[in-house]
Amino acid sequence: MKHSHILIAALLATAGAAHAADFKAGEWDLSVGGIVNAYYTHTSCSGSQAVTGLALASQALGCAGTEGRTVIGNGLLPNALTTTAKTRQEGYDISATLMIGAAVAAGDAISNNSNVDVRQGFVTIGNADMGSVKLGRDYGLFGQSAILGDMTLLGAGAPVSATQRNRVTLGHIGSGYTYLGTYGQMAYSLPTSGGFSATIALMSPVDASGTSFIGRSEPQLQALVSAKFDGGKVWAGLKHQKFEGPNNTAGFTMSGGELGASITAGAFGLAANVQSGKGLGVLSDGDSGDRKQTNLLVQATWQATPKAKLGLNWGESRLKDGATTDLRSNSNVTAGLYYGLTKSVTLVTEISRTTSKPVVGSEARMNGFAFGGIVFF
Repeated sequence: MKHSHILIAALLATAGAAHAADFKAGEWDLSVGGIVNAYYTHTSCSGSQAVTGLALASQALGCAGTEGRTVIGNGLLPNALTTTAKTRQEGYDISATLMIGAAVAAGDAISNNSNVDVRQGFVTIGNADMGSVKLGRDYGLFGQSAILGDMTLLGAGAPVSATQRNRVTLGHIGSGYTYLGTYGQMAYSLPTSGGFSATIALMSPVDASGTSFIGRSEPQLQALVSAKFDGGKVWAGLKHQKFEGPNNTAGFTMSGGELGASITAGAFGLAANVQSGKGLGVLSDGDSGDRKQTNLLVQATWQATPKAKLGLNWGESRLKDGATTDLRSNSNVTAGLYYGLTKSVTLVTEISRTTSKPVVGSEARMNGFAFGGIVFF
């Protein structure tokens, strides 16, 4: 059953946070925990502004239509309250999880008062012999290991103003990996054995964001396998879905694979992840049509003191083909200091440079700064 809550558990472990509040109600064990964070971010945009599509470093996205923008809002994670209930009945472990989130920043002083972000609402059923079955809404598998290992998960990464207002920053989403997404799903996880775990899931098909392509008649398929060893972890994933064109016109098939690894040696950590395929999308499934794409993220960290970690990572999302002004690539390099004030509170300072290049022509650039903190409880 532990695999069903891998994302929640990994977030808490990454932050070194205190455990959630646990109490008992009849035969159920209840747990309530959450995340609260806020960051002062500033972006400044320069270079060509003729790059079209999801050019993260452009004035349109990076600086929300201006040469520079200041936002006090969420980092890569939202504010969230997560409740989990567990019990064991007739030889089965049963668990139900509900996560409700909210954004800090908005474009005005009213709109976010009723803006609720529900990313998780699922149940798992299983035991040590059969593994577990998950039913409901949860994060995807493809890209899960990349974003969990990204040091900017606790910070901001690329503080793209267009997404931070009313939602979150992007970390390396769109410039290193595609967002793992949240889906209605039915998933099966094998029993974990010797550090090896494997999950396969049918996801509710989604439409390609910002396009006329739709997912209709067949589910999306995702799978993830991983193996832990002393000082490290390796993983591999895949995803596949057919998109149909409007009015019975030709569609395309999204298909991609992922490989990654992380290693820790004393105070030093290294990680790398690569995704490659067709129709993966810059930010989310299929948003760049049927173009071929490669996403790469590499990272190095140093635990300088028991409380302070320094990190540097670089990522790029690169597309093939396209018209002259279409997006060729987004890249981001981020340097960060992550200071554990307490076991629940992490203070973060990051500087970053995001670059967007067209198929032909000059690039757009965005410099970013972020300072703030995150609390896990």
